[in-house]
Amino acid sequence: MNVVIIEDEKNLAEELQHYILTTRHEWTIAKILPSVKQALAWFETNTCQLIFSDIQLGDGLSFEIFRQLKLNIPVIFCTAFNEYAIAAFRNNGIDYILKPYGQTAIDDAIMHYESLRQRISPDYSTIIKLLQKPTATSRLLVNLRDKIIPIKTDDIALFYIQHGQVSLIDFEQHKYMISQPLDELEAAVGPGFYRADRQHLVNRKAIRDVSQSLGRKLQLNLLVGYSEAVTIRKEKATEFLEWLTKD
Repeated sequence: MNVVIIEDEKNLAEELQHYILTTRHEWTIAKILPSVKQALAWFETNTCQLIFSDIQLGDGLSFEIFRQLKLNIPVIFCTAFNEYAIAAFRNNGIDYILKPYGQTAIDDAIMHYESLRQRISPDYSTIIKLLQKPTATSRLLVNLRDKIIPIKTDDIALFYIQHGQVSLIDFEQHKYMISQPLDELEAAVGPGFYRADRQHLVNRKAIRDVSQSLGRKLQLNLLVGYSEAVTIRKEKATEFLEWLTKD
């Protein structure tokens, strides 16, 4: 049984390794990966049966690994931040442990994984699908002064981060601030939205056309007024264009 740990703090990675091997001494820690970049490179040519992963790494969120590589490997997320729970279960998550964790929490997570594996099949993609919600959120709640307003997801053109605050623009050019993190929104709104970069989550229906900019990036021209450039880096261009053609 090969296990990979994704954790950028060396002491925590070693502690987690100790807890795992104490519970299952016959398992092997195949690799400890400290960054999104190194994980993407390693999983291009290697695999494992289970991943323990932190969420906030030095070069980004570990969710990016699973979005880019489409891994069918179950993940137990270990993090100090509970606001990522929904996004975790949209990114191969089968369990979610809050730091500081101990032996009992690791034992429980491993038993949960083994219970799922025995109940349904050794097909890990089935395990993942069992815990993922198939439908997207149809409405989101936003605050406007003393009111709470329900906004249809289909009416939202763009989510964006500005000065650390997540906001949205609807197709009627209304702008609202929203309290949920962009990663959680990405998981909630479904495949009709695309994460262009860390600051922008765009509705397919809001894209008028796409042009190629310097450095072979793609620039999105939107149907709504928005002053910042929304671009797709060249490494994601093929994936984005395939997504753009879907219904």
